[in-house]
Parts: sequence; C-alpha cells; structure tokens
Amino acid sequence: MAGPLDGIRIVEFAGIGPGPFCAMMLADHGAEVIRIDRVGGRLNKKETLLRSRKSIALDLKSEEAVRIARDLVKTADGLIEGFRPGVMERMGLGPDVLLGDNGRLVYGRMTGWGQTGPYAHAAGHDINYISLSGALHTCGRAGEKPTPPVNYLGDFGGGGLMLAFGMVSALLAVKGGAKGQVIDCAMTEGSAMIAGMIYGMLADGLWRDEPGVNVIDTGAHFYDTYETSDGKWISVGAIEPQFYALFREKLGLEDDAEFDPQLDFGRWSSLKKKLTAIFRSRTRDAWCELLETTDVCFAPVLSLTEAPQHPHNVERAAFVDVGGVTQPGPAPRYSETHTDKPAPPPDVGADTESLLSAIGYDAEEIGKLKTDKVIG
Repeated sequence: MAGPLDGIRIVEFAGIGPGPFCAMMLADHGAEVIRIDRVGGRLNKKETLLRSRKSIALDLKSEEAVRIARDLVKTADGLIEGFRPGVMERMGLGPDVLLGDNGRLVYGRMTGWGQTGPYAHAAGHDINYISLSGALHTCGRAGEKPTPPVNYLGDFGGGGLMLAFGMVSALLAVKGGAKGQVIDCAMTEGSAMIAGMIYGMLADGLWRDEPGVNVIDTGAHFYDTYETSDGKWISVGAIEPQFYALFREKLGLEDDAEFDPQLDFGRWSSLKKKLTAIFRSRTRDAWCELLETTDVCFAPVLSLTEAPQHPHNVERAAFVDVGGVTQPGPAPRYSETHTDKPAPPPDVGADTESLLSAIGYDAEEIGKLKTDKVIG
C-alpha cells in the first residue's frame, strides 16, 4: 500500500472492533500491517476493518509460535493488541519482552478501561466505556433515556482513532531518536477527550448537564432532524445568526416574530412543533431542491445504502468498491501523497510462508512447523 506511512511495519494481534480499526487506518495510509491470526481461523471477506492486510496464522499456545511472533516483532516498527491486561504477558509477549527484543518498538495496547484502575480487568463494551466518561450522558433527547450512538464514540473515535494517533505520534518520536514505548489507550479516556469541548462549555456555564436541552444535542429547534411527508428525514443546523436568518427566509418564517429570539430555550419546544408540521408538508426531495447546498446548514439524512450514491460522495469518491463490497474509502486526503485503493481481507495464513522466509526461516523449518500445526 502506498501512502505517508510507507515503510512502516505493524504487527497486529487478531481482535475485534477498535484494534482492527486502528490497523485499518494505518494500512490505508501506507503501513504494512501483518495480522497474526489463529490457525484454522477464518476472515470475513466483507469485513471493512480487515482490509489491506497480510496474514500469518500461528498457534500462540505453542512455544514455537511465540518464538515466531517474537522474531516477527523484531522486524516491526509497531504492534497492536487488544486483549485484557495481562494476557500478552502470560503468553510471553508482554512489552518488557518485546521491547527488550526491539528497543524502537511502539507497543499499542487497546482496552476499554485502561491497563490499571478498579475496572481494568472487567469485561465491557462501548456503551459501558462511554458511560464512565460522561459522553453517553450527552446523547439523547430531553426526558428520554441516553441513546448509544452505535459504537462510534468508544470503539472507533475514542479507541481505534485515538490509538492510531498515539501510534503515529510515538513512531515520529522514534524517528527523532526517542526510545520505543507502550501506548495505554483506554476508550473511557478517548471518549472523554472527544467530549472535551462539552466539558469546557459546562465549566463556562454554556451547557446544561442534562441531555436534549442544549443547542447541539437536539434541544434547539434550529439544530435537529425532522421527518418529511414521505417518511424520510432531513437535518438542519442553522446555529449562526446569518444562517438562522436564511433558514427563516427559505421557510417563509422571516415575519413570524415567535422565531425572533433564537436562543430563548423556553420557546424551543413550541418552535419545534411548528417546524415539525412545516417539514412534514413536503417530501425529502422537495426540501433538498429548496435547501441543499445553501447556507441554511442542511442535508438529507441518508441511509447506509443511499449515502454512497449521493452526488457529492460520488464526485469525491468517498466510497469505494473493495472485492464487491461498498465501503468508505481511506480518509483524509493528501495533496501530494498517493494512497492506494484498499485490498480485500486476505485468507487466514495467506502470507505465512512468505513472511517466515523473509525473516530467515528455511523451507525445512517451515515444513516442520506446518506438520506440527504451529503455523497454518
């Protein structure tokens, strides 16, 4: 894969969710990512997060496989693992061992709670991690229970992306002469970082500490989604005064005095009722014809099947076909550096023999390892 990370080798210990997402981000931008899979395992060819990898299959319950993993990591710049604290150490692949083998290694650890603390060894999922950080408390409508934003905030925003940022930061430090190090990436802390602006607004008295009553959490009439006459949805975000004025003009509300005090939250509920009736009077396409690409701050709410077909996304090639699967293309874009189109996920162990040969194992050794089912 071409990209700004060309020449960087990352070893990924197979996992789910944020670890693979981090590895995908690095691979999308040019890193060589080698995934250590289980012997006899299978990869879903439709899994976006597993694209653009090499795969080596090892039985890490065997000492020989652990030795192979150590040999492979000696050639790597970075490592990604997403096990509970202590699992890698029990396999003989903890940071003390691997940084001892390779002092320039960036050892990325992805967990929900972090490597330490009262919750460190407890099971959890995205919904739990963003609960503890306060982020989930901000997601939901007034008077209703908190609504998990799928697993975007914890697994991917506060997890995979945060670890990718940490990995690249540490790799830059190594390039500048620093030692390798361990990155303790916790989704609780990552999702708290994502909520940083809201914590600042709360401290400044600009945010009420309850969901669905603030400007950008569906409290305001000018920042919400509305149903159209054909059962579809549109979104508006006319926050700034000039955008709000245009919004009123386009909807024929410039003379409705009730809309004048934009930030009077006591009126927001009644104004929402008016807008609900207005937006239900036309189809989504009709509203798009009137409002799309204007400074009203408007967009149709597209489904996952609709989004790749939207003209804006088509023109920018925001989605790509990888092995017959439509999926988001690599982002962000670079003005000078070329990035390749992603490749489909490999078969488990597809690169086992070539990778072993490249790090010094001969044909006889590889044959014996296959016979002993150490590799697959």
